Amino acid sequence: MRLFRLLKIAAVASRYGLDEMVLEHEPTGRLVRLANALQFWRDLSAPRAERLRLALEALGPIFVKFGQVLSTRRDLMPPDIADELAKLQDRVPPFDSALALKEIEKAYGRPAHEVFAEFDPVPVASASIAQVHFAKLHEEDGGHEVAVKILRPNMLAVIEHDLALMDNFALLLEKLWSDGKRLKPREVVAEFAKYLRDELDLMREAANASQLRRNFTDSTLLVVPEVHWDFCTSTVMVMERMKGVPISQTERLIADGIDMKKLSAAGVEIFFTQVFRDGFFHADMHPGNIFVAPDGRYIALDFGIVGTLTDTDKNYLAQNFLAFFRRDYKRVAEAHIESGWAPKDTRVDEFEAAIRAVCEPIFDRPLKDISFGKVLLRLFQTSRRFNVEIQPQLVMLQKTLLNIEGLGRQLDPELDLWKTAKPFLERWMSEQVGWRGLVKTFKQEAPYLARTLPQLPRLVHQALARPPAADLQAQVERLIATQTRQNRWLAVIALLLAALIALIVR
Repeated sequence: MRLFRLLKIAAVASRYGLDEMVLEHEPTGRLVRLANALQFWRDLSAPRAERLRLALEALGPIFVKFGQVLSTRRDLMPPDIADELAKLQDRVPPFDSALALKEIEKAYGRPAHEVFAEFDPVPVASASIAQVHFAKLHEEDGGHEVAVKILRPNMLAVIEHDLALMDNFALLLEKLWSDGKRLKPREVVAEFAKYLRDELDLMREAANASQLRRNFTDSTLLVVPEVHWDFCTSTVMVMERMKGVPISQTERLIADGIDMKKLSAAGVEIFFTQVFRDGFFHADMHPGNIFVAPDGRYIALDFGIVGTLTDTDKNYLAQNFLAFFRRDYKRVAEAHIESGWAPKDTRVDEFEAAIRAVCEPIFDRPLKDISFGKVLLRLFQTSRRFNVEIQPQLVMLQKTLLNIEGLGRQLDPELDLWKTAKPFLERWMSEQVGWRGLVKTFKQEAPYLARTLPQLPRLVHQALARPPAADLQAQVERLIATQTRQNRWLAVIALLLAALIALIVR
């Protein structure tokens, strides 16, 4: 089986000239081109990026998804390839309805007509990992209309197969391609495998949906379907059926009286709310996963891929965004160095000048005249020049930002992303570092303080009972010995402070 799959991959790669694409600049490139010239039946006149996209589509849904991930790694991919791979979409025919019914019986131990009052065997949506059917619960279970997502049968075996082959190819690239070690193809495959395996567990997706719904409870911007946990398994997920218009159908939305400018601005606010308020965001926001409710709210679907950010990540990202919006490029450079993303010995003025050259041309332009893809590419090029480390946790954020760009262009090409986002970020920063942030932090720490405060008398008594801090004095004396002459007076002050502290705690 694996040998057959390997032969098919090799045949497709040869058909679209992927061997020449990878090895054309290598020492063996001349031999590769000579061999290709002998294969006169191949048509390699199309651009290399287009041939790569067609090859991935020919290899099937797992390779299509891999291409989608690669399209977001503009730190690794040349711009022409990244732009072409961004066109990849899951165009997967549904699997047989009899198999869907069999998967339901396997999941619940009883046939579909016993689980659901109604079940439509014709799927309403189909993708590489799963497909969706509409159904209705029995009255004793609430009688709700639901959407039933069913994992494709035997997906794990297929995926592990292809992932193993991808890893083998990545290893060959590292050995044969001069750029192989720098671009780290095996790490890219490992990153892709992680997200793909997460998508195979529909209980995990259900948990993602539940978390996002809780984050946007009573929201006037976004509605998330309710998960019916009693009917969820690792292979079947049941959630509230959502009724709305696909966001790609702009003419229908306009006919329904939806304010497109308001809708586009709401999309930006939803994105920044997820990222900076929650640190938990839907990372697959392409038009196929977004509907619009009759009241104008967004409807989010398909929660297999989400991104998370730590408080540290959020803080530095917010500082960077705000500094960008204020055109304070020096602060952008300083934030990168403070976060450790850029080396400590980086010259701030040089880094500032390089960032200004990338960002200044994009301001005061409507979204239709801005390409985030190109901006990201130039920022990545600047990052390489200054040895800035690529942050793996931000890969999904980059992907989502590119999705938002495409969505914004579609809804309102005149949208000013900067003016829309700046007030939100300023408010968020005020809540984090202003007096509101202080109150919020105190509330969060209150349970810890309530436990710790009663222990303070005992801790103070233990400190008073300790012998004099000889170790502290010895450490300070060693510090004095290592000080240079011009800084020695600082060490003397430190010694005096240490002595004062020792007197206080006795």
